[in-house]
Amino acid sequence: MIDTPNLVDQYCHGVLRTELGLGTFEARLGAHLGGSALPAAGTTFFDTQTGFAVRRWCPPLLGLEPHCPPARYLARRRELGAAEAGRRLLRASGISTYLVDTGIPGDLTGPAELGAAGAAEAHEIVRLERLAEQVADTSGTVETFLANLAEAVHGAAADAVALASAAGARQGLASAPEPPGPGEVRGAAGRWLAARPVGGRLTDPVLLRHLLWIAVTAGRPLQLHTGDRDPAALAGFAAATAGLGADLVLLHAYPHHRAAAHLTGLHPHVYADLGPALAHTGARAAAVLAEVLERAPFGKLLFSSGARGLPELHVVAASAFRSALTRVLGEWVMDGAWSRTDAQRVAGMIAAENARRVYRLTGSR
Repeated sequence: MIDTPNLVDQYCHGVLRTELGLGTFEARLGAHLGGSALPAAGTTFFDTQTGFAVRRWCPPLLGLEPHCPPARYLARRRELGAAEAGRRLLRASGISTYLVDTGIPGDLTGPAELGAAGAAEAHEIVRLERLAEQVADTSGTVETFLANLAEAVHGAAADAVALASAAGARQGLASAPEPPGPGEVRGAAGRWLAARPVGGRLTDPVLLRHLLWIAVTAGRPLQLHTGDRDPAALAGFAAATAGLGADLVLLHAYPHHRAAAHLTGLHPHVYADLGPALAHTGARAAAVLAEVLERAPFGKLLFSSGARGLPELHVVAASAFRSALTRVLGEWVMDGAWSRTDAQRVAGMIAAENARRVYRLTGSR
């Protein structure tokens, strides 16, 4: 048995405070799967690898048998109440530290509240695009906006454990990996501010690229959401940022996990998370983990749940990770390919120690 008693969840969001009916729960499952908000008529998101994993791992934590029907599970959840159900689920996950992206709107718990519910430490990750939008809401001119933006990013980095970008990684680097010139940035800022309604999203690729390069100078790890994009598209940015002191962490690369793993081996400052890939693949998680371990240096991989809204997703990610790790490394030990000591050491690295090093979590358990 591979022992991973405490996990550092290096990327997640808060959980919902509200009671959930079947429709709301399904919508949250669908969002985690990256699909539509609701299942097609006559189908259910419980009939997915993630849905089956929820039914396997979570009911016993609420006093039910594994694989009980969804309606019975949700009835028990409502009987306990959202707060108590969340507390039981989070505390049973074995996650001792949460790194929480606070840039997603909605009635989600913040780092302190999530940490209290899970009896764990919690630190904030600042979402760059959301920060830039907030700066734009209070900046009257292009010059003020650009000055305030740089100040805001560096100010956020002083308190946050990491900076994160979604649109920047997917759209901002599509044309070029290098930083845009000052004139190009001012022109893009002027056009965006002139056309933007209050609260409008940042979508301009030049400004997104400019934002990433400010973040590179801020002294914190920069997390990049790859989404469905092949992480190989970020190779130019990885090469351009080498030696500048900012670690890059590739988030949620599945189904391009092999490409992400390969990129971590090419650049000393590039890391990858296992993220929701293992939760998405459920009973096939061991196969996915083995594929990642074929390509990535073991010191470059980090556990995360990528969970948002449902505490069940923290449980599923942690359980799938432990199960996959035990199966893969255990088989290699049985075959004589690895020693048990080395298997345990690598498991501890991926579960928590790599994250503690990258994010300088010296006080973490």
